[in-house]
Amino acid sequence: MKHNLLIITPDYPDSTDTYIGGIFIKDFVDTVKDSFHEIVVVAPVLFSGRVMPNDRYCTDYNYDNVSVFYPRCLFIPRSLHIPGITNRLKLSFDTRPYIVKRLVKKLGKRFDLIHANFTWPSAYIGVILKEELKIPLITTVHEDPAWLSEENAMAHPLIQKAWVNSDAILRPNSLDIPVLKNYNKKVFRVSNGFAKIFRPMGSMGCRATLGLPADRRILLSVGNLEVIKGHRYLISAMRNVVSEHPDLLCVIIGGGPQRGALEKQIARDGMAEHVMLVGNRPRNEIPLWMNACDLFVLPSLNESFGIVQIEAMACGKPIVATNTPGSREIIASEKYGLLCQPGNPEDLADKILVGLEKDWNQQEILQFADSFSWEKIAGDFLRIYDTLL
Repeated sequence: MKHNLLIITPDYPDSTDTYIGGIFIKDFVDTVKDSFHEIVVVAPVLFSGRVMPNDRYCTDYNYDNVSVFYPRCLFIPRSLHIPGITNRLKLSFDTRPYIVKRLVKKLGKRFDLIHANFTWPSAYIGVILKEELKIPLITTVHEDPAWLSEENAMAHPLIQKAWVNSDAILRPNSLDIPVLKNYNKKVFRVSNGFAKIFRPMGSMGCRATLGLPADRRILLSVGNLEVIKGHRYLISAMRNVVSEHPDLLCVIIGGGPQRGALEKQIARDGMAEHVMLVGNRPRNEIPLWMNACDLFVLPSLNESFGIVQIEAMACGKPIVATNTPGSREIIASEKYGLLCQPGNPEDLADKILVGLEKDWNQQEILQFADSFSWEKIAGDFLRIYDTLL
């Protein structure tokens, strides 16, 4: 008999993928949905008067055997810094646990398993529902290492309750597993995966489709324009790289609060002919950009996994990334990419220059990336599900 799965996540794409927050969770759901009778996804959304993108685009929808719900809630985002308001206080003012609990009760569905993504509030909500429904809970801790360290140092009883009372905890990298084992002995390393749309395509054809020049070397970086993604260091590195490769073009895909500051930096450094901010792009267009580039760069200050580098490798592209816990476990060999120190534009530039000159073996990169396909990674999830069911 197939079971019913309840997934709780702070983000999930809308029906048209106009809003793509949590897209990797949807990729996972689409891979495992045939193994279940029904999957219900609950992604609480901050009520913002349609100012925030998810509040503007996300409405409940169904596809195949998956139902997606976006209950509106009130809370202070932890990423929002307000003088005098600590993260401990933000946890106290959060209606998501109550609202999600009320929604699940209203749905009146029978569930056999809960999978919570991220610790707060999903795992805490999962614990509440686990106790009421008498079913097991799995928590995947996706937080970047700095955020996980902050949660650990906060020693908040609600966060500790979420970790202690999960029936299993999953983490995409091994470095942080000892921290989580202080709260729960059933902690497993399970990677994230990439979707089938990421595959090799002709580079020149992709460039023609995107209107990119055929005669320039192209770097690509994909990520939200936030401080932690380290784009300012990539732009700084470009001065050294362009001195060796004056034809180089660096394309940065993503939107976010740092766009204005990055545009000023590009102008100040005289890099307007070499660095292009193209904003957010449709999800199905990202593989074209990845296939169009010569080298993919992930300059983040911290990453728990960094799935975009796996997606680029699935297109056959080598990587230059910062030496963070997530990237360090992915780029385990210089056959697939190069690592540099976070926040160090000189080291980043040096590695980019080496990457542009190196004769990469695309087949080795593709073969390595294949082990991270959702079709293979999902099997690890399903086996852990089975042990609890």
